[in-house]
Amino acid sequence: MKHRLAGGLLGLALALTFTIQPAAAQSAAGAAPTPRPIPGFGPAPKPTGPGAPVQMIKVHGKSLEGNLEGDAVDRDVEVVLPPSYAKSPHRRYPVLYFLHGFGITGDWFGAFMHVPETMLGASKEGHEFIVVLPDTDTKFGGSMYSNSPTTGDFESFIANDLTAYIDSHYRTIARRAGRGLVGHSMGGYGTWKIAMDHPEKWAAMYAMSACCMSARKETLESAQKMAALTVDQAANGNFGVKAGVASMVAWSPDPRNPPFFADFPVKDGALDQFVLDRWAANSPIVMVSAHVPQLKSFVAIASDGGDKDGLTKDAKVMHDQLDEFGITNSFEVYPGTHTSAIAERFRTKVLPFFESHLEMK
Repeated sequence: MKHRLAGGLLGLALALTFTIQPAAAQSAAGAAPTPRPIPGFGPAPKPTGPGAPVQMIKVHGKSLEGNLEGDAVDRDVEVVLPPSYAKSPHRRYPVLYFLHGFGITGDWFGAFMHVPETMLGASKEGHEFIVVLPDTDTKFGGSMYSNSPTTGDFESFIANDLTAYIDSHYRTIARRAGRGLVGHSMGGYGTWKIAMDHPEKWAAMYAMSACCMSARKETLESAQKMAALTVDQAANGNFGVKAGVASMVAWSPDPRNPPFFADFPVKDGALDQFVLDRWAANSPIVMVSAHVPQLKSFVAIASDGGDKDGLTKDAKVMHDQLDEFGITNSFEVYPGTHTSAIAERFRTKVLPFFESHLEMK
């Protein structure tokens, strides 16, 4: 399984050298708190047993300041620490940035994936990482990990604000070789997009069951229904309604067009091709040809999808695109749906992948 990156963080690394602080500067680590239930998803799964220590922190997103949607600028972040962290004050650790999917929060995702329990088990086998799970929930259910004046620049929040904070507050391997990027569903989409746009930050990437890989399409009827929504109807709509609006405000923002501050894909009774083209520009499959050097710079790239997941078809197209441009990557289709066995795959596939391709000490 493989991914790649490009490089340029010497100035940041030098700055962080003088600002590294121990995790003691944060609240004491302990068991992960119980996440709030998510409408449509319900309560988060209960822990399967003891887990690695967890800190819940707030990280200010300078990249999110002034967003027109009024989404939070100070973001909740779950940090799962290696069990040896407190006992090994001079040791530094690689960091995995784990991006959640649409409609949920970072801590709910951490509970669903049983990250603390998995990392405790991995530590007993000598595999230790710091795992960072940022919350990117927004008014309409998800940031799409994109750069939009409407929601804020979540690409830069993850690649710049968050990595700088983690490197300055925890004992990390504070360079590209010590960072990995992984995500599921919308988080898998974000993994591809952020890796291509900010390759200098990550040595390896793994996209699990990524959504939104090809250009989003609308019929005239679906576009007109979307355009007829009020803000409240959109914010309280079903998964599909919210996902459509969240994509629109991320990919066709328009600060001059309240109350959504975005352009709908319909104009004068017809589909607006310009808006659809803007959406297509955010498709990872479309982005590949313009990011070949960036993708080739990664140490390793990997992706996967279940054979019963309708999104896997586009994941295969992405794999074929990478092959076409000579970009080394690994792709696996496994028996399962969009969410089946993904916590187990995090333990058995994702962690070994990063251990093989990141600087571990």
